[in-house]
Amino acid sequence: VQLQAFGGGLVQAGGSLRLSCTASRRTFSRCAVAWFRQTAGKERECVAAVSRSGRAIDYSDSVKDRFTISRDHDKNTVYLQMNGLKPEDTAVYYCAAHETILLPTVSVTQERWTYWGQGTQVTVSS
Repeated sequence: VQLQAFGGGLVQAGGSLRLSCTASRRTFSRCAVAWFRQTAGKERECVAAVSRSGRAIDYSDSVKDRFTISRDHDKNTVYLQMNGLKPEDTAVYYCAAHETILLPTVSVTQERWTYWGQGTQVTVSS
């Protein structure tokens, strides 16, 4: 499964961006999907994850109540709506996925991600 993330850009603090992650194959519909971010010198952080069905979602504490992950199976796309952006949200954002059976939960800390897309830069100015 080849993933492609796009939608990054430069935005002022308090602004919004929506990232999109698309996949090359219908296998994507059998995958849980997550968004990660990474800045130089810091560990990669999983900020949001959505289950294969789309009904289970998990967020890191750093983005909870500001970011929303969702998926559209018809479009083979997973979105990350980012509101209330802060300068500390500046990072390269990646999407990742792994095939899974239907499960009622998903975790930003417990999954093993198999497929990765290239990153998209998000820069938040103060």
